[in-house]
Amino acid sequence: MKRSLFPMAVLSAVMVFLYVPILLVVAYGFIPNGISMSFFDASGHFTGFSGKWYSMIFSNDMRLGALMQSFWLSLTVAGLATLFSCIIGTTSALALHKWRSRLQTVHHALVYMPLIMPDILIGISLLMLFVACSVDCGFWTILIAHVTFCVSYVVMTVLARLQDFDDRLVEAAYDLGAGQWYTFFHVQLPILMPGIVAGGLLAFTLSIDDVVITSFVNGAGTNTFPTYVSSMTKHSRNLPAVFALSTLMLLFTCAMAGLSKFIARGHQQKQKG
Repeated sequence: MKRSLFPMAVLSAVMVFLYVPILLVVAYGFIPNGISMSFFDASGHFTGFSGKWYSMIFSNDMRLGALMQSFWLSLTVAGLATLFSCIIGTTSALALHKWRSRLQTVHHALVYMPLIMPDILIGISLLMLFVACSVDCGFWTILIAHVTFCVSYVVMTVLARLQDFDDRLVEAAYDLGAGQWYTFFHVQLPILMPGIVAGGLLAFTLSIDDVVITSFVNGAGTNTFPTYVSSMTKHSRNLPAVFALSTLMLLFTCAMAGLSKFIARGHQQKQKG
């Protein structure tokens, strides 16, 4: 029977659609001219690649001051949002898994709601809340907003991990005289850690590239990297620096994903042993 080439053609088209834009971002980080945004001069000659944009990033060039400030702000917000989301999300998932009641049904609905709500609606709602509470928009409002929509993803990821959790392990620990906190940190938490790490990575990724919600709750001088980039894409001569920073962020994300896989694999081998 002759094999059809259609599935391979569809797969190739999807791969091109997904990865060619990423490769272009990496390539444009080495463009020599930020004004023309071209690898060719006026005569049509290839001008080669340049690493000056990476040099400007690592040398703290004054021309990239606002861009780097927004970048570090994004990393700070994403890191703190991930930390708080993992703590709150894990606690929420454990409560949903352990207790069954009407209150927990409402709890589950409230957790699930940010997953289906449009970002613009979440942003407007949070802005109205901050205005009603007379809270000035800035770093803390951005952090609260990011934790709000990141928690749901952590909860769902940890809940999926809890579906395969054997509750008899907790009962056995209690029978052997272990206390509640000892059982949690030495029995439950190590088993749940791959799910928590996966949820944390998802929360970090969602936080660091959010534009819509952040644009509603940020204040003067608190532009995150995505919101700042969106404002400079049409007029900045230093646009290739954005591509260079994006490439570094891509490498960092890939490293985090690899670390997550390494932790999960080590945990599986430990369980088998």
